[in-house]
Amino acid sequence: MATEVTVPVLGESITEATLGEWLKQPGEAVAADEPIASLETDKVALEVPAPEAGVMGEHKVAVGDTVEVGAVITTIESGSGSAAKAAPAPAQAKDDGKAEAKPESKAESKPEEPDASITLSPSVRRLVLEHGVDPSKISGTGKDGRLTKADVEQYVKSGAKQPPLAEKGTASGAQTPAPAAATAASGNRNEERVRMTRLRQTVARRLKEAQETAALLTTFNDVDMSAVIETRSKYKDLFAKKHGVKLGFMGFFVKAACMALKDVPSVNAQIDGEEIVYHDYVDISVAVSAPQGLVVPVIRNAEAMSFADVENSIGDFGKRAKDGSLTMEDMKGGTFTISNGGVFGSLMSTPIINPPQSAVLGLHRIEDRAVVVDGEVVVRPMMYLALSYDHRLIDGREAVNFLVRIKEAIEDPARLLIDL
Repeated sequence: MATEVTVPVLGESITEATLGEWLKQPGEAVAADEPIASLETDKVALEVPAPEAGVMGEHKVAVGDTVEVGAVITTIESGSGSAAKAAPAPAQAKDDGKAEAKPESKAESKPEEPDASITLSPSVRRLVLEHGVDPSKISGTGKDGRLTKADVEQYVKSGAKQPPLAEKGTASGAQTPAPAAATAASGNRNEERVRMTRLRQTVARRLKEAQETAALLTTFNDVDMSAVIETRSKYKDLFAKKHGVKLGFMGFFVKAACMALKDVPSVNAQIDGEEIVYHDYVDISVAVSAPQGLVVPVIRNAEAMSFADVENSIGDFGKRAKDGSLTMEDMKGGTFTISNGGVFGSLMSTPIINPPQSAVLGLHRIEDRAVVVDGEVVVRPMMYLALSYDHRLIDGREAVNFLVRIKEAIEDPARLLIDL
């Protein structure tokens, strides 16, 4: 008896999704709650688990199709299944008495395919074949140890590439064709068209809407990171020992932002029609890089959290963004956003707000620069700060005051303790 697998409830106001990839093929054995497909919504990628153990049935929708909540996408058949569905046997020619079919020689074999028992996404499988590597020798960092594109690319960059896969030849011993790489080196110009994911389409649409709707303006300042670096260096071991998490820079900026948002409430507000909505709480959206794009999970009631709570939340979001387990609830809401482009080496940027929020704080890389302190030129670790905001709601004076509050708290972290 077959059990239908349907599209689960995706979250408030989300009625449809796109089938991103199949993680199991028809005929493969599946365990209860094992991920069998990935769905892409406007905000996150969600995995569909098998409702029970059995054998993967027929795929009823194709990758890229739009499916509604409750729609049947496949079935789970009873039985033990196999590691992978066996390929259909080639049709045998009728015996005409002339010759007996000979086994395919090694020279006539096609290029090796990755082990079918290893679950690979289409993009990862393409990379594996392109670079001729053995996926079983690569450590996966995705959910349940699955390989990601970054894993394969890092493996190739490390120089651990495997020997070339079997080349096509002829039974008569004719010379094998030149490798495809030689053709590429001759000057061929290749292109590849890849359909945008639903998440990327949504990000593109929302960013464009923000530019068209809000009166965007960016104000800059810089901050001396000496005090934070010294504090972190002094207490990081004790902090990790007591709380079980590393003390990072983001904890300081989140707490500084909470204090500044309380002093300048318009930066924590939003426009709703002809009204301004002020929040007496701080829900900070933290921009996190995920394989499918940038996502912004929310640290709720950050103003009431300790440094350890903040660092634990950020670490958890980063891990779950990487393995694709963030949920719709993790993304919901948010009154202010912090985006740290410094981890990628950015020196300065003008971030775009995340509607309906009215402001976003951009952090950048720390670098030694010459600055004047007490009339003397000294070298200090400096960071540029950028606040992009909706000028319809936030005046320039308020934006500058907000950045000054951030600067003061970071350059003198004791202010965070005594709320100055």
